[in-house]
Amino acid sequence: MTQDNHDIDPHTLERDDKIISTALNWSLIVLVLLGVVGGTAAFLFFRKSVVVVETPPLPPTPPPARVKMETPEILFADITVESGIKFVHENGAYGDKLLPETMGSGCAFCDYDGDGDQDIVFVNSCRWPWDPRDLGKDRPQPTQAVYRNDGQCRFTDVTIEVGLVDASFYGMGVACGDYDNDGDTDLFFTAVGQNRLFRNDNGKFFDVTGDAGVGGVDSQWSTGAGWFDYDNDGDLDLFVANYIEWSKKSDLSQKFTLIGSGRGYGRPQPFHGVFPYLYRNDGDGKFSDVSKETGIQVLNAASNEPTAKSLGITFADLDADGRLDVVIANDTVQNFLLHNVGGKFEEIGALSGVAFDLDGNARGAMGIDTAWFRNSSALGIAIGNFSNEMTALYVTKSNDLQFRDEAVSNGLGPGSRLELKFGVLFADLDLDCRQDLFSANGHLEIEINKVQESQHYEQSPHLFWNCGPEHGTEFELVPPAKCGSDFMKPSVGRGAAYADIDGDGDIDLLIANSGQAPRLLRNDQKSDHHWVRLHLTGSGKSNRDAIGAVVELRCGDVTQRRQVMPTRSYLSQVELPATFGLGNAEKIDSVRIRWPDGSTQALTDLKVDQTHRVRQSD
Repeated sequence: MTQDNHDIDPHTLERDDKIISTALNWSLIVLVLLGVVGGTAAFLFFRKSVVVVETPPLPPTPPPARVKMETPEILFADITVESGIKFVHENGAYGDKLLPETMGSGCAFCDYDGDGDQDIVFVNSCRWPWDPRDLGKDRPQPTQAVYRNDGQCRFTDVTIEVGLVDASFYGMGVACGDYDNDGDTDLFFTAVGQNRLFRNDNGKFFDVTGDAGVGGVDSQWSTGAGWFDYDNDGDLDLFVANYIEWSKKSDLSQKFTLIGSGRGYGRPQPFHGVFPYLYRNDGDGKFSDVSKETGIQVLNAASNEPTAKSLGITFADLDADGRLDVVIANDTVQNFLLHNVGGKFEEIGALSGVAFDLDGNARGAMGIDTAWFRNSSALGIAIGNFSNEMTALYVTKSNDLQFRDEAVSNGLGPGSRLELKFGVLFADLDLDCRQDLFSANGHLEIEINKVQESQHYEQSPHLFWNCGPEHGTEFELVPPAKCGSDFMKPSVGRGAAYADIDGDGDIDLLIANSGQAPRLLRNDQKSDHHWVRLHLTGSGKSNRDAIGAVVELRCGDVTQRRQVMPTRSYLSQVELPATFGLGNAEKIDSVRIRWPDGSTQALTDLKVDQTHRVRQSD
């Protein structure tokens, strides 16, 4: 008989569901246990016979092959004689071998007459008052010299015309700058003895050293010097480096020998160091010595004596805070980085990594320069060092004041080690958008080859081509065949400077030689690369020379930076206009100027292959 659903007891149905559910749960538990037991047994049974094959990791993808770039021809022609230059440096050497005789001198490019082309200033030393060759004779002493450029690579000696005919002293270096903001370039000379300041009034120079108060101590030996606005008040202040505490008596008391017999030129180690000077421009033609209160007088912690034995100096805003810092190349003692913290300075050379070499040793540092040589935020400080010491290239990746010497890894170090380097300069000599590195070389001792076969008194200069970090070795020494025999001619190189002397857009070179004629090298590169030059004039709260301004230029994906800074190299000055090589670019996308007072200015529609004069906007 059939029974309908509604006749089933609901309590009976609920009880039956619970029984079924419980049975299913126990069945699942039993199945899981059986699976675990069976799986374990199977594993134990098969583990001795099963071989696990591990797939080896894939090898790392090799980096793309670096393309080897061919070093370009960057030929130079020596036009010293044909240009009309007859200057010969007098070092005063007469046989006693006094140290200053082998350390000078400098040179400079500047537009002293305001006609738009770059003139030349040569620093001269003189014969010593006790020179036996002059006893009983009335011979005229050599003087500092100025050569005027006609714009076509012809130079005329105008020393008498400009009022420097009596400027005879033992000169070492020169600094060019418009310290009174009147529109013309004034000259400051460093010397063994009193330094000199000549004010430029419409192309004639007047000695205003006494009135200005910048002569220093008569017994001092001053070397590198430069104009910069350390307090950002709109006028140029003056920094003067000093070398060692020197006198004829102290020099002759040292028994310096070269080959065991006979006197040789000495070294700086036996002499005491000397503090530098910092003169604040008071705006009325007078200066105040603020060396002590600004913190630039660095003491040796062990001896409590001045540490500095300074030669080359330059200025740069290393941490992009709007204030110019000072970098000093010291000879056989640690280099200095004087960090500008707002009108005062902290010496952080060791903390920042620029004081020593990679082994913690001081080197014989001579000349110095800085540049954004990678067209990035990486800033480099190049320092030319003594023979058998590599040129240093301290690099910071950003603005953190932390540098590392990368000279070995980027190819500069090995190629520069042998020679004795003095003036060093960054410059884009082939106009390919990358700044190359030049150095003037020459030894101190005439007979050095008798004791060191690899060394010579006269040495060829160096030209390192910047091929860029993406091409392996970053700097390559240009072989003689590609820079020319005129460039490679050995000389006793000391100071070095650059300028475009003929208006063709590429950068020409000047080498000042100790006891010899200088060498004016015209750049005859034929790359057909484009270029642009910017000559800035400050106004308002910026100094008229715009020293310290930073120019940022962009073409496509390449951004270049230049700082208006004539103080570079060794005892020397370069021109004020900033030159940018543009490579094959026919158009400039943008230019941005950060003026010394912190204001910015954008430029548009600049034509290539021209020099543009830019005045700071109000």
